[in-house]
Amino acid sequence: MDDGPRGATGYVDGFLIPVLPDRKEAYFAMARKASPMFQEHGATRIVEAWGDDVPAGQVTDFYRAVHAEDRENIVFSWVEWPDKTARDAGMKRITADERMKTPPAEMPFDGKRMIFGGFTPILDQ
Repeated sequence: MDDGPRGATGYVDGFLIPVLPDRKEAYFAMARKASPMFQEHGATRIVEAWGDDVPAGQVTDFYRAVHAEDRENIVFSWVEWPDKTARDAGMKRITADERMKTPPAEMPFDGKRMIFGGFTPILDQ
């Protein structure tokens, strides 16, 4: 999923998420539902990417980073914002949004193993 225009990005939230292959569609259904809400609250672009060439490393890798269990794949995701101020205000509104109060009947991933962080771009071409 790649939802939103490409362009200059002032701030990025990045995510690594372990997801079982049989939960892939449930995960992307959840992402498709959340994407418009993020855009309503100021995000300019949301990308959800299913790993298809994610090698196992000798010391560390994406799987180890999220403590992936047997058969889990990696989702690499990011949300682009105009700037950090817009992101901070948008995330505050998102967490208060009533639509966030009702999670899916069954979460398609283990949120305790999701890795996330905010980043200021140093190169955006």
